[in-house]
Amino acid sequence: MDRDLESIQEARRAAETARQAFLAFADAPQETVDRVCAAMADAAEAAAERLALLAHEDTGYGVPVHKTIKNRFAARHVWESIRPIPTVGVIRRDADRRVVEIAWPVGVVAALSPSTNPTSTVIFKTLIAVKARNAVVHAPHPSAARCCREAARLMAEAAEAAGAPAGLVQCLSTVTLDGTQALMRHKYVALILATGGAAMVEAAHSVGKPAYGVGPGNVPAYVDRSADVGRAARYLVSSKAFDHSVLCSTEQAVVADRPIAAELKRRMQAEGAYFVDAPQADALRRALFLPNGAIQVSSVGKSPQQLADLAGIQVPGEARILVAELQRVGRDEPLSREKLTTVLAWYEADGWRAGCERCIELIQFGGRGHSLVIHAEDEDVIMAFGLEKPVFRIVVNTMGTLGTIGLTTGVMPSLTLGPGGIGGAITGDNITVHHMYNIKRLAYELQAPPPEAFGPAQPTTAERPLDLSRLEAMVLEILEEVRRA
Repeated sequence: MDRDLESIQEARRAAETARQAFLAFADAPQETVDRVCAAMADAAEAAAERLALLAHEDTGYGVPVHKTIKNRFAARHVWESIRPIPTVGVIRRDADRRVVEIAWPVGVVAALSPSTNPTSTVIFKTLIAVKARNAVVHAPHPSAARCCREAARLMAEAAEAAGAPAGLVQCLSTVTLDGTQALMRHKYVALILATGGAAMVEAAHSVGKPAYGVGPGNVPAYVDRSADVGRAARYLVSSKAFDHSVLCSTEQAVVADRPIAAELKRRMQAEGAYFVDAPQADALRRALFLPNGAIQVSSVGKSPQQLADLAGIQVPGEARILVAELQRVGRDEPLSREKLTTVLAWYEADGWRAGCERCIELIQFGGRGHSLVIHAEDEDVIMAFGLEKPVFRIVVNTMGTLGTIGLTTGVMPSLTLGPGGIGGAITGDNITVHHMYNIKRLAYELQAPPPEAFGPAQPTTAERPLDLSRLEAMVLEILEEVRRA
């Protein structure tokens, strides 16, 4: 059978089965919902390492031990963050305003997952969807279909063993563009949750249904003269090296305050950063990007040594990341783009205001609304960056990779980071269970309507009955005046 037709048919069957499962689960009490989610979280956490190895085998991206961390984060941290949140029946009462809020599930969620973070995304999206009493059908990237199916399978089995109906959690096995489109457009799909490349997110938003999507990051990291330079260097190198930089919230460029730039460079070199020379930077530009600016898929999620082989250059065996010193931002400088691999751009700026402007350039070029990292101890500088940057996550003195997703900071744990309206999305939040249900509101009267709302006390001119005697007198008066004239 034609793979597109097979994928379309599978998507239709999955949506229909998911609809039936949703209807059976929509009336589940909170206790049942939480028992099902806890069982899925436990199953995913127990399989975190195995799923990480599968994801690495399927895609060739990243570092298995780091993927294990992400899988455990998606299972344990995400579950613990949403576990106490009520999602069934009355979830809030406002006694003063006399408003009662009632959670209402959306229905069937179509969840699109990327090849860069496949299994962790499936775990995360399954938990937030089911916690809100929805069904979920996963449409993975074709290159990550096997590992995503396995993650969904073990969570589905755990859910059903804990009392969920069959079909509540599903994953397409034959994945094509036509099949994914058929899933998103199916009449039973109520919400689309898209994480992936720009084309995938644009397709999700173009369907005409509610959709949460995340765009590119191109995250700048500003290191101020007030920063703990040693800590900043350690965090920057480790964050960029984490899973070979496949998270969209990974630092893409360092903007170093000039007075500490030389020290920061030395400290980063000691942590495993290799600063390439001009010819090597040119070779990386050709190896990482196509002439139209699109990233070469073969370079994604690769170690510095693998990139060196692709580019035909030599780098030390101990290098953890490659750093290119740049002067420009924009289309004529490919390395100023988002790089989902172990290459970091380097800029210098004299003072936080100049650093601020450079960061805004980078954000506007390819990361509007996403994230920014700042290393500083001067609270005035930190607050200035917080107030002025056109992004919705600004993490301070931590790793961009782990801080933005909520592993090392207090933001909501999530693997889908909304870039807000300026980034082409409907929210700038870290997507979580709150985005997976709607709220009904019972609103009681607080004050009586004004008397005028019940209608006027006397009829209006148009409503008064016609006084024929008065009309006859008026006509006679007019006729008398005409006769006299």
